[in-house]
This record gives sequence, C-alpha cells and structure tokens, in this order.
Amino acid sequence: MVAAALDAMAGTRWGRWLGLVTAVWVQCISGNNYTFSNYSDSIKTLMGLTQLQLNGLSVAKDVGKAFGLLAGLASDRVPTWLLLAIGSVEGLLGYGAQWLVVSRTVAPLPYWQMCVFLCLGGNSTTWMNTAVLVTSIRNFRRNRGPVSGLLKGYVGLSTAIFTDVCSALFADDPASFLVMLAVVPAAVCAVAMVFLREGPSGGAAGAARDEEEDGRCFAAINSLAVAIALYLLAADLTGIGGGGGAVSGVFVAVLLVLLASPAVVPAHVAWKSWLSARKAANADLEEAGSDAAATTPLLVPAKAAEREDEARGPGEQPRLGEEHTVAQALTSLDFWLMFASFLMGVGTGLAVMNNLGQMGVAMGYTDVSLFVSMTSIWGFFGRIASGTISEHFIKTRAIPRPLWNAASQVLMAVGYIVMALAMPGSLFVGSVVVGVCYGVRLAVTVPTASELFGLKYYGLIYNILILNLPLGSFLFSGLLAGLLYDAQATAVPGGGNTCVGAHCYRLVFVIMAIACVVGFGLDVLLSIRTKRVYAKIHESKKSNRSAVVQRVS
Repeated sequence: MVAAALDAMAGTRWGRWLGLVTAVWVQCISGNNYTFSNYSDSIKTLMGLTQLQLNGLSVAKDVGKAFGLLAGLASDRVPTWLLLAIGSVEGLLGYGAQWLVVSRTVAPLPYWQMCVFLCLGGNSTTWMNTAVLVTSIRNFRRNRGPVSGLLKGYVGLSTAIFTDVCSALFADDPASFLVMLAVVPAAVCAVAMVFLREGPSGGAAGAARDEEEDGRCFAAINSLAVAIALYLLAADLTGIGGGGGAVSGVFVAVLLVLLASPAVVPAHVAWKSWLSARKAANADLEEAGSDAAATTPLLVPAKAAEREDEARGPGEQPRLGEEHTVAQALTSLDFWLMFASFLMGVGTGLAVMNNLGQMGVAMGYTDVSLFVSMTSIWGFFGRIASGTISEHFIKTRAIPRPLWNAASQVLMAVGYIVMALAMPGSLFVGSVVVGVCYGVRLAVTVPTASELFGLKYYGLIYNILILNLPLGSFLFSGLLAGLLYDAQATAVPGGGNTCVGAHCYRLVFVIMAIACVVGFGLDVLLSIRTKRVYAKIHESKKSNRSAVVQRVS
C-alpha cells in the first residue's frame, strides 16, 4: 500500500521534483571519495608509508569505482532504493574501518586490508551516483544538461561541506572526519530510499508545456546552490566557521538550513498542482482536457516515424543519438574518443586532489584544508555552470557539448603550468582552476553519453566511462606523481619520506599539462564528429518551443 502510494507520487510533477531534491541531498554527501587529502597525512604518519605507498592507497580508493560496473548492471534490474542501500552499507564499512585505525581504536591494519576498506569506501559512491543520476535523468529527459550540472555540482560542494563542518565542530580532527564520512551518507540515503523513484515515461514527465516551468524550478535550485557555494567560500576565506564555539555552531546551523532549502521547490510545485486541480474541477474539466492534450509528446511521433522509415540493414550499427547496446557503444570510435579525453581531464585532476596534502607541504603550507575546499567549491561552479550553459547553447546555437570539454582542457593545462612555476599563490590559483575544469568534465560528459548512445543502457555505459577515475588515478597519481615525488624525497626517521620545495612536483605538472593538450585535440575531434547529432537536438528543442508557443496563443 505504501509502496504503491510512493510510486504514484513519483508519477506526479511535484513527486519528480521531490525526488530530484532528495537526489541533490545524496550528492551533497557522495563526494567523500574526494576528501582523502584531509586525512591522508594521518594515515601516512601512523602507518609509516612512503609517498608511493600512500598513493597506492588513494589508487585503491579510486579502484573501488571500477566495480561501479556492478551498479551499472544492477541499475536496470533493481529499484533505486536498493542501489542506495548497498552504497550506504559499503560506506559504513569502508570509512568505519578507516576511523578505527585513525582513531587508534585498533592497531594499524595490514596494508592490503587498508586497500580493501578504501576500495569499499570508493565503491560506495558509485551505487549512490548511479542511483541518483540514472533515475533523475530518466525523470527529466528534456533537461539532461541542467540535471547533470545540478547533481554533479552538489557532488563538488560535498567535499567543502564535509571539510568545513568538521573544521567547525571538530577542529579538523581526522578521526571525527571519518565518522562523518561513514554515518552521514547512510542517514541521507535512508531518506532518499523513500522519495527517489523513477516515474513513468511520457505523461507529465514528457509534457512539452512543462519545460518552461521546469526551467524556472532549475533556476531556483541553482540559485540556492550558488548561495551555498558563496557561503562556504566566504567561510573559507574569512575563517569564520572554524575554531569551535558559538560562532561555529551558528555557521553549521545556517549551512544546514541552506542545504534543506531546495525542498521549497517541490512544495511550490505541489501547491500549484493543487490549485490547478481545483481550477480544473471548477471549470468543468476544461483545464483537465487541456492537460490531456499537452501530455502527448509534441512532434515526437513524426520524428519517430521518420527514423523507423529509414533503412536499417541487419546488424548495422545505430547512428549517434539513437539507442545503443553496450556492445555497440564499445565498438564506436566516438565512445573511445570520449573515454580517452575524459581520462586526460579527470585523471590529471584526481592526481592533484589526491596529492594536495603533500603538494601543500612541499610548497611550505602547514594546513591544506583551504585548498581542498577551494577545489571543491570551484568544482561546483564548473559543474553547475557548464551543465546549464552547454544546454543553453545547444538550444540556441547547436554547439556540440564536447566543445566545452575542449575549452576546459586548455584552461586546465594553463593551471598546471602555473603550479609548475611555483610562484606565490600558485597553488591557490591552481586548485581553483583544476576544480573548475574537473567539474566541467564531469558535468558535460554525463549528459553527452546519454545524448550520443541513448538512455536504455545508460547506467552501465556511464559506469564504463567512470572506469577512467581508477585508471587515471593509477596512471597520474599512483605512478606519475608517486614515483617522481619519491625520486626527489628524502627518508625520515621511523619510515616514510618527505620532500620540500617547488621541484617536488614540477615535472608532474608539466607532464599533466601535455596530457591536457592531447585531451583538447580529442575533444575537438569528437565535437566535429557529433555536430550533426547536436544539430538534430537543436531542431527538436526549437520545434518543441514553437509548438508550446502556438498552443498558448
């Protein structure tokens, strides 16, 4: 009875928006995989590790995302709530075990066991991300760019949220930080299990007349997200949230209110739906008749008929923009262009995020929490802006989405050159640039995959692309950064090593800049090859807007 009521709710407009808001909350806590720099130094000291060994642990954390293929396979077979439950349990185990070690509740575990628990923690986020991304994009098929930018943007904020809350309440204690990473995601996922459900396709979910109002709702949630980001940015730059005491308590309370504020949007949509229902009843079903007409997907049948009439030989590869099986996607050159360019962007970005702690020490900083927060907050701006802006330019100019990835690769290469020069403030500038560009890559690639290869097997295709995270972490963080750092470092008493000076990471930054230039070339090629697909998407959106205007007039 309860399950049927919740499924019925998911088929309403306000139910879809309530599901998206709970998805936003899940994303606020699912960026815990990017927080390794906040407690990595404690693990390195406690276990007496070299930088290469520590980077091995960070690779193990990212290898957990390789097992996200399981989440992708399950996304079409099990309900959303089960995906969230699996992710929250894995997070409890993975981060809970790390807390036992860092808090010295148990003796340091063998290296391979720490790798296993870090892998569990890393894999937990793939279940959460797959659940919210697949469900939300299917619920908002006409707004894939804004949905992706919004959800990935909040993932970018999650690192800053965890870091700033821990600094305010626990004075940056690594053990307390790990407790938060274990417990808070499980609690939030418990709420999302109730309200995040996939609604039926078509009907209200596909009504063209709702697109304009959906745009206003996205703008409202994006504005709230920007307010949260600016609030966190101001707290980081002024230090007002740290140090404990009443001020820190007020900072956390205001932050929680801001995080809860997107719930106003589904409440507003529900209120408007109720008013519309009353008006329809009083107007002798006139409004209801209008809604029924509007639920027919405008111009879609004609387009579908044209596609069905096109000759398709037996075993012929589907065209870009049509539904692909996983095997068909994997035999497409365009998929591997996207895969390789994604590797150059996220792989180098992860190398910076995983090594920010040691980069800060090498450049003379004792506290790197500011740089971790800067990467997170500016990553949010990159994610949320690129999703919305790329969608706008598809609607107005038919500009292919991968072109924004190409632009981010150029900017990222500039950021690495700045960090290689090691001028005063270069780490601050570099962390901002890397955060923005890393955010753009994630937010743009997610909807691009669904637009080129379809939504039917999107959960698995997305998780195949995400294999770039462990692969990039291994190549650029585990091997490149680890080996080159150890070559420059000196041993310290008791085990481990350290390196101080700009030379520690200079060659790493130069090589990563070259990798970004290669990624730029791949993205430009993909943009050229997909130009026709985005021209069709542009024409479809333009036709839908014209049909809505004619219906209103």
